[in-house]
Parts: sequence; C-alpha cells; structure tokens
Amino acid sequence: MGSARPAARPTRPVPTGRRRPRRRAWAVVKLLVLVAAVAAGGTALHPVWRDAHQPPPELTVRYKAGAPATAAAARPWLDIVNTSDKRVRLGDVAVRYYFTEDGGPPYVFNCVQAAVGCSNIAGRTVAMADPTPTADHYLEITFTTAAGTLAPGAKSGAIGLQLYRPDGRKVNQRNDRSFSPGHSTFQASALVTGYLDGRRVWGDEPAGKATAATQGSSASASAPVSASAPAVRPAPPPPSGIVFDDFRYSGPRDPALRAHGWLVRTSSGGPGIHDTWSAGGVSFPADEDALGGQVLRLRAATDGTPRGTTQAEVHTTGTKFLTGTFAARIHFTDRPTSGGNGDHINETFYMISPHHRARYSELDNEYQPNGGWGAPGPRLDTTTWRSAAQGDRITRATMSSLAGWHTVVTTAAKGVVTYSVDGHELFRTKGRYYPTQNMSVNFNAWFVDLPFTGKRTWDMEVDWFYHDAKAARSPAEVLKAVNGLADRGTNYVNTVGGS
Repeated sequence: MGSARPAARPTRPVPTGRRRPRRRAWAVVKLLVLVAAVAAGGTALHPVWRDAHQPPPELTVRYKAGAPATAAAARPWLDIVNTSDKRVRLGDVAVRYYFTEDGGPPYVFNCVQAAVGCSNIAGRTVAMADPTPTADHYLEITFTTAAGTLAPGAKSGAIGLQLYRPDGRKVNQRNDRSFSPGHSTFQASALVTGYLDGRRVWGDEPAGKATAATQGSSASASAPVSASAPAVRPAPPPPSGIVFDDFRYSGPRDPALRAHGWLVRTSSGGPGIHDTWSAGGVSFPADEDALGGQVLRLRAATDGTPRGTTQAEVHTTGTKFLTGTFAARIHFTDRPTSGGNGDHINETFYMISPHHRARYSELDNEYQPNGGWGAPGPRLDTTTWRSAAQGDRITRATMSSLAGWHTVVTTAAKGVVTYSVDGHELFRTKGRYYPTQNMSVNFNAWFVDLPFTGKRTWDMEVDWFYHDAKAARSPAEVLKAVNGLADRGTNYVNTVGGS
C-alpha cells in the first residue's frame, strides 16, 4: 500500500499589475530626498565655489586715507598692483576716486608725490551724469608711457594725491564714496575703480548693484565687471629738460608746492623793504580764465611804515637753471587792489644765481607802474647782470603800461639773451652779458621805498611757468607746448631734475 500525498496548496490568483514592496518604495523616497538635499547644497555652495575658482582681477587698487574726514584737503593715497599673469603698461591704466563736492567751487587736484613721478601723472575731476548721494564727481588719474610697466605681482608704489577747494574752505569726506577712514594703511578697496584698456577690471562703480564691496569689503572685486569707460590713449612721456607748473595749489603750506620745487620766502634781507617777506602774501585763488583754474597771487601790502609792510616771493628751491627758455603768463597791475596809488611797487619775474661774486648771473624782468629810483613809469626794465658786486649790468627800459595779462619770455642760447613780451622782442644782450652761473627762478612783489602813508595793497598774479633747458623757444612754440600739456590734464612736469 502506498503512502498518502500531502494536500495541494491552494493557488493564488495572478495579479494584473505588480506592486513594489514597501521597503523598496521607501528606499526610493530616501534616495530622492538625498538627491534633492545634495542639489540644494550644491546650489547654495555654488557662489563659494565660483568665487574660489574665479580668475584673479587683472589689477587691484589699494587705498590709504591720508587725511581725516574734515580737512583742508582730501588726500587719497593709491597703489596699483598687477594681479594678472601678464605685464601691464601703466599708460593703459585709469583709476577713479569718487567723492561729493557738497556745493561750492569745483574741487581741484594735484599730485604731492609718486613713485612713478608726478610728472608722469595727469588728472581731471569729472561731474557724474548719474550722481548718487555719495558720489557726484570723480577724480580720474592716468599715466604717461614713461611711467613704465608692471610685471605680474608688481606694484606702482605710493601715489599721493590731493583734492581741495581753491577758496580755502575745508572738505567734508564723510559722505564720499571712496573715502574709508579705517584705511590707515594700504588696503585693497573696491570703492576705487580701476580700468585697463577701457575695461573696468577692479572695483564697483557707484551706479552698480550693491555688493559686499560697497560695504568696504573687496570680496566681490574678483567677480566679472563690465566695460564702462573709454579706452585710455597713452600720453607720450613729457619732453626731457622741461619744467611746467600751472600753480594748482591749496595754499602756501601745500606739501605739493615744496615737493614740486617751490619755496615761499619768509627769510630776511632785501630787495625792497628788508626783512618783510611773509607767507601771508602768497595765495592761489581760483580764476576761471587761468589755464589750470587757479593763479599764483603775490600781494605786497603796507601802511607806509616798515613795521606795517609785507612783501611776497615764491622761488625755486634749486639753482639748476642756466640757459634755454624761461616763460610765464603774468598779470601786471598799474593800480593798487586797495588804497591810494603812487607806490614805487616792483612786480618781477627773474632768474638769479645765489652768490654775488665775480662770476654772477641774473636775468631780470621788473615792472614798475609808477617808476622807481628817480625814474618815471610805467616801465619794464629788462636787465642782464654780469656782476652784482661791481654793478656790472646792461639794461633797457620799455616805457609802456603793461596792465593786464602778458606772456613774458626770456631766452638764453648760443651766447645771446633775448627779452620779449607777447611775441614782441624788447631787448638783446650778448658777449659778457650772458649767464655763466646756475640760477633759481623767482616771482615777487616788493616796494622800492615808502614815500606815502596809509594802507594799500598791490597784487601781481602768475598763471603758469614754463622752462625748456635745451633750446630758445619762440613765444608761439612756448604757447603750443603749454597748451599741449594742459590739454592732457597735466598740471606739473619736471624733467630737468628733482621731483
């Protein structure tokens, strides 16, 4: 007999669609959540990754505040760093510093000192088309080709600038966009913009979107920036052997004045009323008709007594001048600014060697509207000296009023000294009456004597000075050279020596 079979299991009906096990479905959900989390994290981390992998800017502008928020002049110090892997020509670079004028006369710029030389820096202040509460103007500086190039990682070195009001009012920097009072040392500042070949490669312009940089950080400075300025046309280097100055200074104590080779006299001695030389008679007022918007004013004042008299003089600190061309645009006056007329005032532009020895040089232009030393006026004495100790000189008086602006040119070349005014030759000297000793350049206003009582003041003004050590230039050539420098935004050049 065989054994019994086990009963067969009942057969389950076959489902028409299969269901996923619950464990497998939950695994899929967790995977999707993980993917979403990773995606969200990646999106949040993208700016960090992008900034970490962004190429460095081609330039970095470093800034240092050289003056407090309220001061006689704003003094931004700048340093340009080549942060690219290629050489950069400074002639292709422009830098903009943003500020507000807060009403009043336009700000004026000058260069105090620069590692590349102030002679190789041009500047202009520009009113913005779209002003903001912290920027309605900017100072733009550019460079000549003589400023050289920066190798990768190299710095331009410190560039000390000034912005000031020619009326002497203090400037308020508290609402100036580019002013950072905490920058007591050089630090990268995206509040100053840098341009290379017209492309903005550093910083945030005031009209741009607010970024971390606008709060004083340079975190966004490496982000791509757009072109927003015309390409700089590199200015040619200034000619060698020249000095040019349009007297853009904030006052007699402006550090740029001394840095550019000028000294305001306060020492004792003559000429005129001895021991009366005062810095109080020297100023640089605004003049819309002047080449640089300002003039050098020399004021002589008196009440008729030596004690109540002040005379004014500005002269070069060095005696590096000998031959070539000496030119200035000068405003002579026939009447006092205040008080009665009649003084024997002397308004002068001259070159002189420092020692009155046997070998001595002096080239004089002396205007006396009322005459002096017993001679009548108005007159311009043009004089070449050979020896002051012996009184050895040759002179000619031009008897004519020179009230107003005139271009005065004195040349010394090939043994001949020529004096001219407004292109008209007045006098020539040669032979023994020719400079043999290096000289300084001088402008002054002084009294020959004091025959009258009562208070009065006399003002002489100078628009610009130009010197070419290499050649005798005609007045037309002088004006062409001066206007060419001014058109490039150049207010000071010295390629003879010094600053």
